[in-house]
Amino acid sequence: MTAEQVARAAREASNMLQTITSAQKSAVLRRIKQVLVERREQIVEANREDKEAAKKEVEAGNLSSSLFNRLDIEGKGGEKYSTLLQGVDDVDRISDPIGQVTLARKLDQDLDLYRVVCPVGVCLVIFEARPEVVVNIACLAIKSGNAAILKGGKEATRTNKALAEAIQYAISTTEAQEGQTKFPEKAVQVVSTRDEISGLLDMDRYVDLVIPRGSKSLVQYIQNNTRIPVLGHADGICSTYLDESADAKKAVHTVVDAKTSYPAACNSTETLLVHKNVVNTVFVEVAQALVKAGVRLHADERALQAIEAAGITKGDGASLVSKASDDDFGHEYTDMDLAIRVVDTIDDAIDHINALGSKHTDAIITEDRKNAEWFMRRVDAAGVYWNASTRFADGFRYGFGTEIGVSTNKTHARGPAGLEGLTIYKYYLFGNGQASGDYGVGDGKRGYMHKDIPLDGDVRNKFVI
Repeated sequence: MTAEQVARAAREASNMLQTITSAQKSAVLRRIKQVLVERREQIVEANREDKEAAKKEVEAGNLSSSLFNRLDIEGKGGEKYSTLLQGVDDVDRISDPIGQVTLARKLDQDLDLYRVVCPVGVCLVIFEARPEVVVNIACLAIKSGNAAILKGGKEATRTNKALAEAIQYAISTTEAQEGQTKFPEKAVQVVSTRDEISGLLDMDRYVDLVIPRGSKSLVQYIQNNTRIPVLGHADGICSTYLDESADAKKAVHTVVDAKTSYPAACNSTETLLVHKNVVNTVFVEVAQALVKAGVRLHADERALQAIEAAGITKGDGASLVSKASDDDFGHEYTDMDLAIRVVDTIDDAIDHINALGSKHTDAIITEDRKNAEWFMRRVDAAGVYWNASTRFADGFRYGFGTEIGVSTNKTHARGPAGLEGLTIYKYYLFGNGQASGDYGVGDGKRGYMHKDIPLDGDVRNKFVI
């Protein structure tokens, strides 16, 4: 199929999805999980083949280690695959938002206005590694009534193909009940070549939203080569700030987790900012824990002096500590590296984040509520945390079931975007023959009532099918 044929088929599927019921969506999701369970060994084996081939590319210098780390779908003891399956259940359990009323207003007698949640339409999702995205996006698209076109990276070709075939088989073998529209088989499509993507980026007639998930270069390429709205982020430069009242135990626990639990993730902390009053106390404990965990510290002069004075650079620590350069700040490592800067005030920390951060997620560790709230108001980011790891910036952890990605845009979706990121709204107006000219000031003109209708259960779910 050509890019236009793929896009047109997706638009036709999107139109058909408008009449699919919540029960049908749930049936398809349950069937997807069933097929993924049945084909687990086949899919895992395909993933192992991808990883083996990718390992050779890493050794040859053609693939980054961080991208390789994102390729695994199995996880230790099969944990990652089990989480993938759990994500399908979680999406199924979420209340179907389509048709829900978010505003109801009586403009006049027999003239009622409703703002109703509806699907975005056709979503083009382009991603690198992370083959689980195939399942995540497919399930969210199905639940939200959207058609999805998926393009994964060549490093996960076998895994993506196995997952896509499982999902498409599940859709095609889910029977419709009498009187129901058959679930469209083209609701989820997978494309494989770069030429198809170039063509699809020109299909603004059919495609409503592009969601890139991957490297900065991938996201920027897409942003610069399409007229279609783009939901996503180019960088994950997250910072954690140790305030002057930071609790040492909390600081060690949150910072080590934020850096080491998954360094390749976009919500991993890349910069540690330290108030000057705790550089020789709380910070030293944090630095010791980070070095023990194998993190390479790129420290500015004041931080480096504190590290050396505490004896952290002796022995094995010597190879893990270096003096930071200006390029270390505002840099996304996606590895076991951390840039460290000492600041004089909380406002200096905030200014640093707003200047060099990526508006993703930033955290403050402090026992001072006033400082925490000041930081959370002033930092311009999709997520601002108090005494918590930046790694919480995730749709699964937010209870969204799974996520379509993390958006640093200031549009309809920001931060970890789950089901709501694939929905928008339309206005329904129910009249009885009124004309706009009937209203205004003067003889014979009517005035508007503009009376809100309470959103009780019956009204909120008035158009849910």
